[in-house]
Amino acid sequence: MSTRRVLVFPAGTEIGLEIYQALKNCKEVELYGAGQAISNHAPFVYECFFELPNINDPSWLDALVTLCLKLKIDYIFPAYDDVIVALTQNLNQIPSVVLTSPLEVSRITRSKLLTYKHLASIVRVPKLYSVDTVREFPLLIKPDRGQGSQGVTLVNNRLELENALQRINDPIISEYLPGEEFTVDCFSDREKGLLFCGARVRLRMRNGIAVHTQTVDLPQASEIATRIQSVLQLRGAWFFQLKRAKDGDLALLEIAPRIAGSMSTHRVKGVNFPLLTIFEHERLPIQLLMSPVKIELDRALQNRFRLSIDFEALYIDLDDTLILRDRVNLDALRLVYSCINKKIPVILITRHADDLHAMLARHRLTNLFDEVVHITNGECKSNYIRHSAAIFIDDSFSERKRVHDILGIPTFDCSMIEGLICNPDI
Repeated sequence: MSTRRVLVFPAGTEIGLEIYQALKNCKEVELYGAGQAISNHAPFVYECFFELPNINDPSWLDALVTLCLKLKIDYIFPAYDDVIVALTQNLNQIPSVVLTSPLEVSRITRSKLLTYKHLASIVRVPKLYSVDTVREFPLLIKPDRGQGSQGVTLVNNRLELENALQRINDPIISEYLPGEEFTVDCFSDREKGLLFCGARVRLRMRNGIAVHTQTVDLPQASEIATRIQSVLQLRGAWFFQLKRAKDGDLALLEIAPRIAGSMSTHRVKGVNFPLLTIFEHERLPIQLLMSPVKIELDRALQNRFRLSIDFEALYIDLDDTLILRDRVNLDALRLVYSCINKKIPVILITRHADDLHAMLARHRLTNLFDEVVHITNGECKSNYIRHSAAIFIDDSFSERKRVHDILGIPTFDCSMIEGLICNPDI
């Protein structure tokens, strides 16, 4: 098989965004995103994004099938827990391969009660209580079909317990586990079993997602993963979460047969979980080449912009713009290459006072530009901007103002370049 056409649905989740990061530069994949017509991050990063109804909409399946046929999609990556179940329940109607474990695995892992019931004999799971059997606090109340730490509530007395039970949908009453929490990223082959198991500690959470995590040595994780694999027919990428009880033992919190949003921690060590999941389905021989380094990941909000701008040429200054503090400005260089990729001419326009060719050569920027304009007579840079639909980037406010006043074209300083390079249209 040559290039695979892969659809990520819904693409705007943290799961969908990690799949994008893992596959966007893989020659084996042509990547598409889909999701609801609501505000989300996917349209800002996926070059090809399509709107699809929510799976609770009666028309969602027909719309998905139509899109898959139109785009000739080979594989669908489900990027949300409920979507996994919805897709696996309709496999016979979907013309593309859904990359996840079998339906029964999806059904069991979507419920904590079913997960604990199936695995209680082989791994430690939290003790569960009914309202009548509660004798001591604190306890945790959490939704049976939740994900991550969303909806999890710590209760310290019976009044808090009663309030939480009324507020949380389909709640379960669980033993409180006060120790460290771990995510264990796994990869399994349907015939060879568990091929990879790597643990990471969850140091900081936001909306149920680990935004600060670090790889750790957790010897028990591999044994627990193997036991889980022996009961559930997990395929490709999956993960589970553990937490230490009061006595120090590890207890299973949940299992998910999908990519995790912070699997990038092990991806940068050499395990591209989405790509390997495709290879596992195709029954290709799989080898892992792992970096031995420990990885610490911290995630924060990332800016993406959509500018209502269309230009046919980039004019950019050198000193204190493309070269800043005697180093190449990587944001500016990324913009230059973004234009080159889209066949947009890039013109260097500079008043550099010394040997320009030596300066460009020293920073390995020779032959980068379609044209180099070296102004030595004091003329306004606007005299050399020939394209009517151009943009101009310069650190100097006076230079930008003169060009804008004379030509009326958009001008930018270095702090504004972020809006251009984080624009999916450029």
